[in-house]
Amino acid sequence: MKIILGSNSPRRAELLKQMGYAFDVHAFDFTEEINLNLPYAEIPSDIARQKITALKDSCRSEDILICADTLVFINERSLGKPSSASEAKTMLSELSGATHEVITGVGILHQGTENYFSDRTAVSMRTLTEAEIEYYITTDKPFDKAGSYGIQDWIGLIAIGHIAGSYTNVLGLPTQKLQTVLADLMK
Repeated sequence: MKIILGSNSPRRAELLKQMGYAFDVHAFDFTEEINLNLPYAEIPSDIARQKITALKDSCRSEDILICADTLVFINERSLGKPSSASEAKTMLSELSGATHEVITGVGILHQGTENYFSDRTAVSMRTLTEAEIEYYITTDKPFDKAGSYGIQDWIGLIAIGHIAGSYTNVLGLPTQKLQTVLADLMK
């Protein structure tokens, strides 16, 4: 039995490594399709399902394939990865002084059985100045991060005032819930 992480995220790989697991990474190009007919909280799990479907033929039945997707929502509207500095500035301005939700959907495939779960964390950000937003975008270049920020970055240190829920979920992988599922599979 081998664990395979189907992800391009270095943060997910680092979290799985910190959990003590040996695994292979199957990074791949993937264009997610957001199903707007789903309730917003189900969208990350649906994207994880799409990733499992895209990778499952490349895995052996006895392997454990893990795929995930993390989205930032404000007022039930998704903020994806910004495509430009201007878009990042717009997103960060919207998150500034507000509480938003981070939802990670996780899919696990093992012996032909697919298991999906998600985790939600509420994150409160203090009001940012325009200079702070510009500095963050220039120095950390958050273009690979949903909502245009990483809680582990400078902005997380200076602007996140409160989180309710899993910190690792905001990083991209709800490790406590994942551990429970993996422990059951490895019995």
